[in-house]
Amino acid sequence: MNQSNIRNIHFIGIGGIGMSALARFFLHEGKCVSGSDRAPSAITDALESEGVTFFASQEATNISADIDMVVYTEAMAHDQPEMVAGKALGVPMMNYFDALGLVANQYHLIAVAGSHGKTTTTAMLADIFEEASLDPTVIVGSLRSKTGSNFRAGKGKYAIIEACEYKRDFLSLEPEILIITNIEHEHVDYYKSLAEVQSAFRELALKVPETGYIVADVAHPNVKPVLEGVLATVVDYKQYIDLDLTLHLPGLHNRLNAAAASAAAAKAGVEREVSRGALEHFAGTWRRFEYKGLVNGAPVYDDYAHHPTEITATIAGVRELYPDKKLVVVFQSHTYSRTAELFDDFVQALTRADTVLMLPIYAAREENVSGVTSEQLCEGINALGTSATFFYTHEAAALRAREMADAEHVIVVMGAGDVTKVVKLLIE
Repeated sequence: MNQSNIRNIHFIGIGGIGMSALARFFLHEGKCVSGSDRAPSAITDALESEGVTFFASQEATNISADIDMVVYTEAMAHDQPEMVAGKALGVPMMNYFDALGLVANQYHLIAVAGSHGKTTTTAMLADIFEEASLDPTVIVGSLRSKTGSNFRAGKGKYAIIEACEYKRDFLSLEPEILIITNIEHEHVDYYKSLAEVQSAFRELALKVPETGYIVADVAHPNVKPVLEGVLATVVDYKQYIDLDLTLHLPGLHNRLNAAAASAAAAKAGVEREVSRGALEHFAGTWRRFEYKGLVNGAPVYDDYAHHPTEITATIAGVRELYPDKKLVVVFQSHTYSRTAELFDDFVQALTRADTVLMLPIYAAREENVSGVTSEQLCEGINALGTSATFFYTHEAAALRAREMADAEHVIVVMGAGDVTKVVKLLIE
């Protein structure tokens, strides 16, 4: 599709973190952008202030005859009123990832993929390229603390894009530099095994040209098979770990993210000291171990961790930063399929906290066909000696967290659903 022929673009589900970033790109390109979502949010409020026409309900009348392209989220039902109206009018329709490829592949593309850490690594790389005066275009799956945005409009030749593996969506991208932070069995509602996840990453790795680079942990058993026979030069990011680097974010996982970003930057010609300077000032991103304030002397953090490996890494980071405090985790598991498939791993990971306050599982796009519950998670955690209590509402969990808050505790609100509401209840 020729972008020059596109004037009016409508986004169905514009409040999503990826969709809103792409909307900002087209807005920056001088397009007329409209979009809808089920309800207003801080993101849609910001988009309106930037010039987007926002519809707070998703009706067929949102699609007018002058719209040149409709972009929709991956999860959008085909009988959704705007989808039906767009098809009836013959409007070209494209899912988010195809539209992202349309945008990103015109640049020298750096794609940041991986089961965990890709948001932080993408944002780190953006800071490094800014420090190096490379003026990149950036789309990241969160809001950078430095700018408060998930999009950066650049005039340089590079685009830095967070690349999600769900439903093999990242295969719409044509990267010249590919970062693979790590690989695990994730998105279990789509990938039935680790081998299926690896096959998707391998297909992406094989798209990187002979003149390009793949930055990865080359010795990791989950990653090693993905790299066999690729055309591109493979770079081991563990060779770029800097133990003397002072990061604002704790944890080994963030040192690995920094190493991956440094390695990719080096292959784009950035001096090591430039990368180091940018990383030492890196302020993080929204909901990635984001400090929110004090409640009765207890530091409160908001964190996106929703996989056992991420939970373990975040808790390890908390223990590094606050070795003498007791840790209260307010947790909401994300999707029934992930909870059921990784149940024992969730239990083991959460026992690393001192106290767990558990909310109902966030259903997202799913029905509970397995019958798994948060109460069962609590039973498993309690059986291993860590206190876990189930709460039906965010308000009840926040009240209990506030009762426990003092200078001897640190509170981390954790999960990928709407658990972040607990932070607002605590802080505000």
